Order: sequence, then C-alpha cells, then structure tokens
Amino acid sequence: MNLGLLENYLKLTTSRQQAVSQNMANVDTPGYRTRDVDFEHEMHRAMVQASFGGASAELTPAVQEVKGLMERADGNNVSLDRESLLLSETQLQYQLGTQLVKHEFHNLLSAINGGGQG
Repeated sequence: MNLGLLENYLKLTTSRQQAVSQNMANVDTPGYRTRDVDFEHEMHRAMVQASFGGASAELTPAVQEVKGLMERADGNNVSLDRESLLLSETQLQYQLGTQLVKHEFHNLLSAINGGGQG
C-alpha cells in the first residue's frame, strides 16, 4: 500500500467528517442545505492523481450540496438520522485508515530491522 494514498484516504475521511459535523450543527438553521463529500469519486480522483505522480498535499476534496433530500418548511434539508449514520461510517473509515498506516509503518520498521531477525 502507498503511504501517499493512505494520506489522501485520511484527508477524505476528515473532510467528510467535517462536512457531516457542520450539517449536524446547522440542523436548525433555516435555509441550510446538506453538504457532503462524494467519497468514492474523490478517492478515485486521488488514486488517478497518485498514479501520475501527483503530490498528496494537493488533494482538496470537493464538498458539495446533496441533492434530492427532503426539505422542511424552513428550507433546511438536514436529516439527523442520515448524518448520524454517515458520521458512524466515516469514523469507521478513519479507524481503518489509521490501522493501515500503522501496518505500513510496522512493515517499514520490520524491513529496516532485517525482517525481525537480528
């Protein structure tokens, strides 16, 4: 696994978690529109960028308005059920990413130490 790709994965999960948290914070704000990161699209974009030697620091995930959600009378379309589910999913994705980073560093340390022999 590529550490740069894992870095992008963690950036995406962080951006999505920030968007979800902002949505939840604005559940009572009239006219507020739910925003999200298209995780699969952005991860694919990061993978393509990495395959062409692009720097991971350049990744800026697009946070966009979510279309097709039910709107309340005040124009707000935030659903706490949807956002809670996305928050849980995103937290699991982030935990997976950190575990993969730990695994990569363990592999590097093992290689440096001669595969654990010494």
